[in-house]
Amino acid sequence: MINIKISIMIKTEFKRMSDLAKNECAACKEGIPPLSGDELARLAGQLNGGWRVVNEHHLEREFKFPNFRQALQFANHVGELAEAQSHHPDIYLAWGKVKLTLWTHKIDGLTESDFIFAAKVDQLPAA
Repeated sequence: MINIKISIMIKTEFKRMSDLAKNECAACKEGIPPLSGDELARLAGQLNGGWRVVNEHHLEREFKFPNFRQALQFANHVGELAEAQSHHPDIYLAWGKVKLTLWTHKIDGLTESDFIFAAKVDQLPAA
């Protein structure tokens, strides 16, 4: 019985993450207020647990890899996704790690597109 509950919880979490990742990043218009409070918490709850909302301003996640080559490959996958979505994170690349920082520069804060992009990153190989 416990195994059944765990299985259902895992499937539900995957579905929530997939639903957000199915959306496309949308261009933001100036003057739109950044997300805050409950709305940030709701969207953050739909992401893989590795993402952090920092000061209600940006999302951050660090990915670990066994070597530089795999970190670089992952950073390149993120770059391709960024071009496809027209939504570009800050990417920090070092030996064995990639750190992503996401926010919508036009409004200097977070929008739903930042969370959509984060969910899409979670579906990349080696994420």
